[in-house]
Amino acid sequence: MDLDRIRVETPGTERVIHLNNCGSALMPQPVLDAVIGHLSLEAEIGGYEAEITAAAELNNTYQAISRLINCQVDELAIVENATVAWDMAFYGLPLVRGDVVLTTVSEYASNYIAYLQRAERDGIEVRVAPNDETGQIDVTALENMIDSNVKLISITHVPTNGGLINPAVDIGNVARRAGIPYLLDACQSVGQLHLDVDVIGCDMLSATGRKFLRGPRGTGFLYVRDTILDYLQPPFLDLHSARWKTSRSYEIVSNARRFENWENYVAGKIGLGVAVDYALGIGLSNIAQRIKDLATNLRDCMADLPGVMVHDLGEKKSGIISFSVSNVEPQKVIEIMSSDGINISSTSVLSTRCDMELRGIQEMNRIGIHYYNSEDELDQFMDCLRSILD
Repeated sequence: MDLDRIRVETPGTERVIHLNNCGSALMPQPVLDAVIGHLSLEAEIGGYEAEITAAAELNNTYQAISRLINCQVDELAIVENATVAWDMAFYGLPLVRGDVVLTTVSEYASNYIAYLQRAERDGIEVRVAPNDETGQIDVTALENMIDSNVKLISITHVPTNGGLINPAVDIGNVARRAGIPYLLDACQSVGQLHLDVDVIGCDMLSATGRKFLRGPRGTGFLYVRDTILDYLQPPFLDLHSARWKTSRSYEIVSNARRFENWENYVAGKIGLGVAVDYALGIGLSNIAQRIKDLATNLRDCMADLPGVMVHDLGEKKSGIISFSVSNVEPQKVIEIMSSDGINISSTSVLSTRCDMELRGIQEMNRIGIHYYNSEDELDQFMDCLRSILD
């Protein structure tokens, strides 16, 4: 990995120390150029006309994502964000009264709110599998919870806080043995881990472009395995996702683009493809290893500081580190860091209520390390953290 070149191609590194990659990462210059270039073309010749000229670039985005997660192009829909992607899959499932969804303690708020809405509206039941002794989902307990009413296993791969990586492959093995559809929220894992949908065994996967993929905001994608595609009914249709056959009939398109709609962020879609190609060029295994090394070293340094509590869980940990500083509110920590040119964030019980209530935490700070972060930047973060404690 040529870190010097990567940082030169990341103009934001000249201005800030960006440790909020779990929120939205800094785009590399090729992505920025692709987005701005297409927006400029739209301004010059018109949006529809610019889209026609960009057909090859748009097709490349599907091809790039298919290489990223090892799927077929026809199994992909490119949408506005990870939430839309996840919702299109979840609300497309024909769940009825008495059906059970199994999920995790660390499930993200948007997903859990959707569970609750369908419980209220459709009569489904949500059951939460317990954690094991490391704080990740207990796979054995999950499997023991399966009965004839369980119609979906839905987990967040890398939670928005807590540092853990849930054992997605082991859960996929459980789902396969039971013949139960498996929905994986990969919002925080895509771009920082090597993902292969066949190895994982998920039937549906949702992801965003703006986080560890380093793509533009307003982009995301959904994968739906071709063998389950017709089991799902898109929550809504338009003239892109379906064809108006007669005045009284329509036909849903045969591939996963049934989960898209006609109007879309063309410049962002192109930029997403460039971001995926950029990650593939570096290599996801290389990215994952560097993030792991940086996060492990920083986590150890933080844990050694009196007055700093690292709140991370799991047997395997991600590039997200959650922490708190004694007697200092998380927002104050953010403000002090910002004044030193360091971007971090916070997360509250409103994001992962089950997890944080279980641990008795209302709010904590959060950083997300990426491969383009330098060791010197992390040293500066530690210096600032020490100054807060003084």
